[in-house]
Parts: sequence; structure tokens; C-alpha cells
Amino acid sequence: MFDKILIANRGEIALRILRACKDLGIATVAVHSTADADAMHVKLADESVCIGPPKAAESYMNIPQIVAACEITNADAVHPGYGFLSENARFAEILEEHKISFIGPSSQHIALMGDKIEAKKTAKSLGLPVVPGSDGALTSDEEAKQIAQEIGYPVLVKAAFGGGGRGMKVAQSAADLASALSTARAESKAGFGDATLYMEKYLKAPRHIEVQIFGDGKGNAVHLGERDCSLQRRHQKIWEEAPSPALNDKQRARIGATVAHAMQELKYRSAGTVEFLYEDGKFYFIEMNTRLQVEHPVTEMITGIDLVCEQIRIASGAPLSFTQEDVRFEGHAIECRINAEHPTSFRPSPGLITQYHAPGGLGVRIDSAAYAGCHIPPDYDSLIGKLIVHARTRDECLMRLKRALDECVINGVDTTIPLFSKLIGEPDIINGSYDIHWLENYLEKSESA
Repeated sequence: MFDKILIANRGEIALRILRACKDLGIATVAVHSTADADAMHVKLADESVCIGPPKAAESYMNIPQIVAACEITNADAVHPGYGFLSENARFAEILEEHKISFIGPSSQHIALMGDKIEAKKTAKSLGLPVVPGSDGALTSDEEAKQIAQEIGYPVLVKAAFGGGGRGMKVAQSAADLASALSTARAESKAGFGDATLYMEKYLKAPRHIEVQIFGDGKGNAVHLGERDCSLQRRHQKIWEEAPSPALNDKQRARIGATVAHAMQELKYRSAGTVEFLYEDGKFYFIEMNTRLQVEHPVTEMITGIDLVCEQIRIASGAPLSFTQEDVRFEGHAIECRINAEHPTSFRPSPGLITQYHAPGGLGVRIDSAAYAGCHIPPDYDSLIGKLIVHARTRDECLMRLKRALDECVINGVDTTIPLFSKLIGEPDIINGSYDIHWLENYLEKSESA
């Protein structure tokens, strides 16, 4: 096991990792920008190192500074959390070159799945169902037109190295295609430094279903069930739940086993999430995230497995501590992402939190590094924390979530709590009958009402 882990992140995920390290008796190092000097994970870590100014490129994305922090504190491993450097294959390589363990997948798997085109080819070769589309990168507009005619409109043009909805455009007809290609290329180049695009059939009303997997890099891999992440705004998830209300036991067992087998073949190491669109009873692979997900707590709640502790064990060379037969699914869990944003305009709301009270009670968990008197800086993602509830059934879970939202107090900045309080009373949410477009359609109707 490791002696000391450096946490290369901030906010709630840094605190989440720190707690896992303490549970395992491992010393911790918090790195932080000058904007986060008073952050909770900095206060609680055994050691802390300032690695730069507020701008992420000069601090949390600054690889030389993070490596230097490892060296001066004698940290023998780094946990990257999510975002920032968590899916940077070169970062993992550099750590390996400095004899520092990267708590995550191999750099080869990060690079493979970071290239969306190669990821799709690999998924197909591993037996995963994929969305119809181009076999590789689009080489010209003419090729794009031909492929679009073959698979039928509407089509989705996507950045090969993209994420978060950038470099992604829908063409409803041939007349829209040239504009979609041009805009997607420009966004991809500006956002990711690469204008490579590919094309997929655009599914009209799918669910977003993802399967949590875990491997030890030695050919052992299991799945920990699925999560439904269909409530999204601009391709950003805001509400996740497990299990999905859209699947039956036979469907979830089949897709779980298919994904686990694929990860065994790949000899994947650590936590990972294989994401699908699901429509009319069929799954379509869209990407794989080679890291811990923001929404991992819902899986922890229904399985009782600590994913971060298991990541640390696997990275230290231990085998998986459980088999597929050991995994048991109990009840239902829902997570709401509470952001420092206006609940209707979603305008960022950085500033001072003047009052903070976390909800509690049976089956209620809140992952947050916020406290009364802390500042939400304007330099990073607006996530304040995640409210997760667990109960025996989905109906009980929704009632528990309503209670927890009513108890939650965050004053001084705008938050998305009022939005969730509204959503929880909507018939489609209560019935679980929503798709990836539902939230945006709901918000548009609310604005026009």
C-alpha cells in the first residue's frame, strides 16, 4: 500500500479522495491554487503545497508543479480525481517516469479512449454495440455527405478529442450539414487543439445509460451496474440515478455482462465508465471515461463498495477485492449536482457562502467541500456539492430527496436547488419517463410560460 498520496484536484472530489485515504491509513498531500488556500481539503490534509495562481492552466493543470510537489513531499502516488489531468495520458506517463504511481488506468488506455474514433473502433472490436456512422475520421465534406445519406438524417458531427458538448453539432438535413461541419471544426480546434471530426446517426429520444466497471489490469473485470444520466442541460448531467428506471433486470444483466467481458479482454485497470445511448431497447456505445465519475456515489450507495478505496488498492498492485458474484444491488439512489448558478438562467454565481446547512438523516449523503464563510471562486467549475439519497424503492428515494432538498441551506450565492425542488414534482420525473432532451424542452417551456 502507498505511504503518501498527493491529491491533484480541488473541491468536493479532493475531499472525497482525502476521506478514502484516511480510511486506509494513508498520509495525504493537498495541492492548491492561491484561490483555494482556505479550501476544506487543504485544511484537512496532512500537508499542503501551493502550486500556482487561480488560473487552472497555471495550477491544477501545471504538470511540472504537481511533480515537484510530489518530490518535495515524498508522495509515492497521485490521485487525479475527475476533470483537470485525470484523463491526460502524458501526465500518467510523466508520473511513471518519475517512479510515482498514477491512481487510474494505464496511460495507453487513457490515450486509446481519449481518441473518440479509436475508442469506437476498439469498442466495436470488443463486441460492444456502436452507433451507426463513419468508421473513422471524416476526410472531407464530400465524404461526410455520402455517409449522412447512407445512415440517414439527422446526423451528429462530433469532435474526435472532444467532451462536454463542445465540437458537437446536429445536422437535421443535407442543407444543415456544411454549417454543422464548419462550426464543429472551429469549436474542436479552439477547445481541444484538434479539428478532427467523425459522424454518427443522431438518435431522436435516447436515454443516457452508463455502466460502471472495475478492472485490475490482469484480466479480471466486473461491472457495478448502470446509472441513468439522461437529465442533461447542454450535454452536462445534472441528475443521475441507479438503477435506471428504463431498464428491466434482463436488460441490465445483459449489458453489464457484455461490458465486463469487454474490459476483461482489454485488461483494463481501475475504475471506468462505458457510456451508451439507449433507444427502443437497443444500446449504442458513445464513449468510455477512463476515470472516476462525478456521479460515482450513486453506485456506491446501491452496492456498498467504496470505489475510491478500490482504485487505491488496485493502483498499489492488489487484485480486485470482490468478484462479480460478490456484487449485490440494494435499493435505489439519486444524485443532484448542486451548482453555484442561477436556477433558471444558469448564470454562474461565484461569491461568499454566508450560510450553509447540510441535510441529514437515514439514506442522505452530501459530498461537498463547502462551509459557511467559504468563497466559490469564479475560476473553476461551479459545482458546490452533490446531494445523494438512497432508499429501498425509487418512490421512497424521491420522497427522501424532497425532504433533503427542503433541509439544504446554502445562502450568499444562487444555487440550482430550486430547480431540483421543481423537477421532483413533475409527472415525467416521478414516472421516470424522460430522455436526454427532456430537461432542455422543459426549460424552454418554462421560459415561454
